Amino acid sequence: MNKASKSLNIWIVSGEESGDQLGAKLIHALKTRLGAERLRFGGVGGHAMGAEGLRSLFPLEDIAVMGIVAVIGRLPTVMNRIKLTADAVVAANPDLLVIIDSPDFTHRVAKAVRKRAPHIPIVDYVSPSVWAWRPGRAAKMRAYVDHILALLPFEPEAHKRLGGPPTTYVGHPLIERVKEFRPAPGERDFHKDGPLNLLVLPGSRRSEVSRLLDTFGETLKLLQQRSSRSFEVTIPAVPHLVQAIREGTASWSVKLHIVEGEAAKWQAFRSADVALAASGTVTLELGLSGVPMVVAYKVSKIEAVILRPLIKAQSIVLTNLVLAENAIPEFVQDDCTPETLAVTLLPLLSDTKERRAQEQALQRLDELMRIGDEMPSERAARIVDEVLEARR
Repeated sequence: MNKASKSLNIWIVSGEESGDQLGAKLIHALKTRLGAERLRFGGVGGHAMGAEGLRSLFPLEDIAVMGIVAVIGRLPTVMNRIKLTADAVVAANPDLLVIIDSPDFTHRVAKAVRKRAPHIPIVDYVSPSVWAWRPGRAAKMRAYVDHILALLPFEPEAHKRLGGPPTTYVGHPLIERVKEFRPAPGERDFHKDGPLNLLVLPGSRRSEVSRLLDTFGETLKLLQQRSSRSFEVTIPAVPHLVQAIREGTASWSVKLHIVEGEAAKWQAFRSADVALAASGTVTLELGLSGVPMVVAYKVSKIEAVILRPLIKAQSIVLTNLVLAENAIPEFVQDDCTPETLAVTLLPLLSDTKERRAQEQALQRLDELMRIGDEMPSERAARIVDEVLEARR
């Protein structure tokens, strides 16, 4: 059988919803590049990967847990699924294994596979945040990862500096969707008459919302008292948090719209004048949409004690990390107070030097995140193909 017609067995192991989405796009791009008739897929995924033909070993919900306390509570199940997955990969003996994000799960699988079947090449899609905390992980990954597909442009240099595996920036998946949340002419007019559009994003996890929603509500109350411009607030809510957000905002005095669904979320982004957001991928979404923002975050007291000495990054805001400057104000833990947030948001409601500085910084994001003519999933598929070729 020649190279062109040889069938390939590729296993993909993800650990949560975002990884499932990346895995689905990778499967689709691999089919396009290598021919769907040649490819067989196995592994762990959710509905998106299932729609591309992958039959998951078990439901993704078994392992999709976040936070130290939650992980401890589900540890027996997670450990069982790690062993089950590693056993299945070794038994299947695939041509290549791709692990996607969720390092507490996927990296343990990769280590077990490398120990028992060292001939199977392993690609890690989404670099762990070694540039932010526990930098020693980078060098250790060389023992069980052959190549990293990075979502952020500064990560290849970070791994090179820290002694990590070979790393290629393949582009963030947001690049493929930027037209959905970037305003068309006329959709955003900061200088218009009438109220400003203020976007509030308290997080996509219940723990984030429970810690930030009251603080955000008090912030808006102060802002309403001090601002010369009126504003209306929109909160895009994920389905499982809609009720909690409705209950948590019932006493807010501002005019409030809670919207559901991705289309409504992107519409809110396109018309937003300013944002108050929890730290996360949403800060990069806002940055690429050109929305000036203030970022806040709180974790539990036990997580703060454990994580504080481990964090090495100059910022918790992805947009700042890509820009290599702290252009976006951020407030964490004890610094995350209504007074501080309101004082920092207030200048962004007018045509001030603070607002213009953010707008100018955000204009640099496109160039910094550019990858050429390929889409991120296409570039990821190309690197996977190159790793396969190298092993042949």
